[in-house]
Amino acid sequence: MSGNSIGKRLVLTTFGESHGPCIGGVIDGYPAGISIDYNHLQTELSKRRPGQSHLVSQREEEDKVEFLSGIYKNKTLGSPIAFIVKNKDTKPSEYDDLKDIYRPSHSDYTYDMKYGFRDERGGGRASARETVARVVAGALAKQFLLKQNIEIIAFVRSIGKISAKQHFSEIDTKNIEKSPVRCPDPEVSEKMINYIEKMIEEGDSTGGVVECIIKGVDAGLGEPVFDKLHADLGKAMLSINAAKGFDYGRGFDAAKMTGSKHNDPFGYKNNKIITLTNNSGGIQGGISNSMDIFFRVAFKPAPTIKQEQTTVDKKGKIRKFTAQGRHDPCIAVRAVPIVESMAAIIIMDHFLRS
Repeated sequence: MSGNSIGKRLVLTTFGESHGPCIGGVIDGYPAGISIDYNHLQTELSKRRPGQSHLVSQREEEDKVEFLSGIYKNKTLGSPIAFIVKNKDTKPSEYDDLKDIYRPSHSDYTYDMKYGFRDERGGGRASARETVARVVAGALAKQFLLKQNIEIIAFVRSIGKISAKQHFSEIDTKNIEKSPVRCPDPEVSEKMINYIEKMIEEGDSTGGVVECIIKGVDAGLGEPVFDKLHADLGKAMLSINAAKGFDYGRGFDAAKMTGSKHNDPFGYKNNKIITLTNNSGGIQGGISNSMDIFFRVAFKPAPTIKQEQTTVDKKGKIRKFTAQGRHDPCIAVRAVPIVESMAAIIIMDHFLRS
């Protein structure tokens, strides 16, 4: 199986399955001499872990990271950083009835067709459990970027048809983690909570959109043609489980605009060239222009729901089944720290390239 690595100068390779002994990763290219804040790292992992509230998966995992190499006396050595996060609350027996059937909108069928064999225990490598390794790497990347005065903030913009209306420049970022659904608008957050609770009662799920802002990136980050900054961000975001769409700046709304409205006029402020508007989302020609970079990631409803569904087994026989296990009624809520982490990995990778 290929495709387990991302990055060119900063390379993350992840390994492990959802109900195996552990999830882990190797980070190559991380500079030497960087002090590691373990409390910050654990806080980032806690944002992603299941069991935080009744609104997310009830799988109970501590998500404690163990470093095997690359760090000595709390400082990076410049050598590969290897780490593991042990899986403790595994219940593979919950998937015994699924080994011969294909769950709708999962990877069961496609993995079987590609490899002729699959790990039915929670989806194996296709499980969102794999993203714990991304958050470890992302937390380390964030610590490096903060030393360059680069900050990455993500929040839930919408769940279902309920959406926060504030522009990202107007939100109070302190409210993000105060909300169980990570929406900074308290009134909208309450509506989202009620809607997710309704989905739980009905045994259903809902989609959502996560918005991310990257502040402090100077002009000049990104590579022309195939490694454009927004292209690498798009690939990283679409590699996250259940991600179905990515757009940056005005995104798809730009298709409805005229050039005279979408163009970002240049100006000069505080001895610095800026753009007076930011419809480009901080990236032009695939290269950062020093304005805030911002984008959105759309997540589908979780395909595992507690309603009876129709599918087929490996022989093509029609089967009825009701999924068991512990799953998120809205994936977007726990996706926030994953989006931040993948953004940090990409920005740090491009920073090291430049």
